[in-house]
Amino acid sequence: MTIKRMAVNYGNFNPAPSLPFNLRTDDVALAMKDVYDFFFDVNSFLLDRGLPRLDDTIRPAIMSGLLSDMLTESVAKHSRSLTPNRYHNGHPDLLVAGKHPENKIRAGTEGIEVKTTRKRGGGVDFHGARDQWLMVCVYVVDNRTEPASARRPLRFAEIFLAKVTADDFRRNERGELGTRTASLDRHGLAKLRAGWLYKDA
Repeated sequence: MTIKRMAVNYGNFNPAPSLPFNLRTDDVALAMKDVYDFFFDVNSFLLDRGLPRLDDTIRPAIMSGLLSDMLTESVAKHSRSLTPNRYHNGHPDLLVAGKHPENKIRAGTEGIEVKTTRKRGGGVDFHGARDQWLMVCVYVVDNRTEPASARRPLRFAEIFLAKVTADDFRRNERGELGTRTASLDRHGLAKLRAGWLYKDA
């Protein structure tokens, strides 16, 4: 059984983006391609053995975490200046290489936080509000087309990259068993969306 290999459409990138830390559009495009190639290889292997696609077996929260980690590592691999933050659950995900011992810090200020979500427009929850460069990657998974063998591959629909501040967030209160989170308010979302890097119709 053959499946489609997803391709990066370079015509969907912002022709004049504002990118920090020597980041290049090509770095992000190559990271997207790495993700697409990974899913093509893994899903080809699974389908050849009569097993469901990875996209159909992973829960959304786990998928978002997986994609965030993959993009962080891949952007760093292609970037001239950025490296993954080696502190477990440290912030931000990507650091300027050489700024901190062993490229690890619990809470740094120079780098890029990477988030992935299925929500169009880049709305996503955070554990707290802070000043940061933020990259939000919106992805689409087809888990409805039947038969499953005809489903379209995972793709990135939108990528936003912008500098936001703690004042751009609203605090979300939760119940006794929930964890309080923060989300970009409408001004913050407008700032994020103004920094669009990639849009796929």
